[in-house]
Amino acid sequence: MFEHQKEKIVSNVTPQRRALEAPATKLTPMTSQLLDQAIKASQQSARLRMILPLHKSAEATLHRMFNAMQPGTYIPPHRHFCPPKPESILVLRGSMCFITFDDSGQVEQMIDVTAGSEVFGVDIEPGIFHTFLILEPDTVMYEVKPGPYSPIDDKDFATWAPREGDSAAAGYLAMLQHKRLSIQTNSNDHTTIR
Repeated sequence: MFEHQKEKIVSNVTPQRRALEAPATKLTPMTSQLLDQAIKASQQSARLRMILPLHKSAEATLHRMFNAMQPGTYIPPHRHFCPPKPESILVLRGSMCFITFDDSGQVEQMIDVTAGSEVFGVDIEPGIFHTFLILEPDTVMYEVKPGPYSPIDDKDFATWAPREGDSAAAGYLAMLQHKRLSIQTNSNDHTTIR
């Protein structure tokens, strides 16, 4: 059953595709094989990331998904504001830096979140601008937030940061990486940078 799913999922990867098809099963074991499928798809994606949803439709009231990401992917700072949606993230493989911002774009927190470490996830209330830097290849997070999904209002993107695909995005990502490294170098606390 899982081998058939694997072939179907990976064969549907195109460079601009944002998500794979959810498994059709009513009960889906969360396996290493599913994570490997999402990772392989992220490696093939021009965006350097891929979502493998476990919920069966955009209309589902609870969205659960694996998000496999590679270093260099750019997730524009955003918040889930209208409608307000909290979000929980657990890092299952790899490592990322979770970043929050104030409304003017100033970094408030940088938190290294690593699978199997003391800080392996975050839970965030609605309305907080955030993004992440991927620190290790093949990083996978498990994300849970309320549905339904509407591309019109799922994310409120920050006006002070470039959007995905903008020519300034690479420079903005590099600035965040530099800020993380410079603060981390001058701090005794390498997990939470404030």
